[in-house]
Amino acid sequence: MVHTLSLNSNGSSEVDSNEIREDEEITSLEEAEARGFLTAKNGGSENGAEDQGDAWGFGGGRASNATSQNVAAMPVEKDSEMYNMNHKRRGLAIVFNHKCFDPRLGLKTRNGTDADRDNLRGTLRHLDFEVKVYDDQRFQDMERILEEAAKQNHSDADCILVAVLSHGELGILYASDQPYKPDRLWSHFNAEKCPTLAGKPKLFFVQACQGDQLDQGVHLRKVAYTEHDANATSYKIPSHADFLIAYSTIPGFYSWRNTTAGSWFVQSLCHVLQRTGHTRDLLSNMTRVARKVAFDFQSNTPGDYVMHEKKQIPCITSMLTRDVYFHRKM
Repeated sequence: MVHTLSLNSNGSSEVDSNEIREDEEITSLEEAEARGFLTAKNGGSENGAEDQGDAWGFGGGRASNATSQNVAAMPVEKDSEMYNMNHKRRGLAIVFNHKCFDPRLGLKTRNGTDADRDNLRGTLRHLDFEVKVYDDQRFQDMERILEEAAKQNHSDADCILVAVLSHGELGILYASDQPYKPDRLWSHFNAEKCPTLAGKPKLFFVQACQGDQLDQGVHLRKVAYTEHDANATSYKIPSHADFLIAYSTIPGFYSWRNTTAGSWFVQSLCHVLQRTGHTRDLLSNMTRVARKVAFDFQSNTPGDYVMHEKKQIPCITSMLTRDVYFHRKM
């Protein structure tokens, strides 16, 4: 859950049939193949090598319910380094802001989240998004909103964005009435379920705790040296390509929120995007967001030694295949 401590003035939370018994030993590839652990040498067919999954029994795999002949419009050439962000619309941005919760959940009111909501709304409008904000939604209502959004025609849009501001634990987020798994946010928008967003950025931002561990931080000191270590033919993409999922903190750790100014993550996200959102690609901007959260913020609770002077670092998972630029709409 998000800890609502204040910020100091300087900005400074069944067994598998292929399993080998412990007392058995496989001494050669030939023995393993004879006993059924290997089906073909070199992982390929007799006529040539083929690609296989890194799992026992992985063959055809568990395919989705969709057919293998899924086709969607190609929004940009295969070898383009940038996503096509020149559609008529930037796209829809959905913000789920959770401040109050069903008392049965035992969750504290998230004071300061309205500042995050308003800051995000203004920043996303600045980047030409059509912003829709929903406060304290039940999970059933969130599902409905996301399903309806996935059914829309996004052919004339660059992308879609979803932000969630709430309490959380490791692998769990909270709606106002119940917990849910985070993948329920983005599962509606893969290329099979939402073909008009196929090949387009699908961006998710989550401000929530992912556990209760605290980041003590490490002091760095200066040393005397520094270590440096196109054509238009059709193409096929993975159903889950083109997603970016940004969490305010790493798995297992607190995410901090100032009760007046809002969360460190959303403050930093908006600060960076308002200044260089139009001119620098999104992943580069997210690196700067991570740096700002990491270096410019620190918990200030002198009366609580356990919570005092703690740090935070965002966690960004990218399945993007190109650069995302929010150039100004003409």
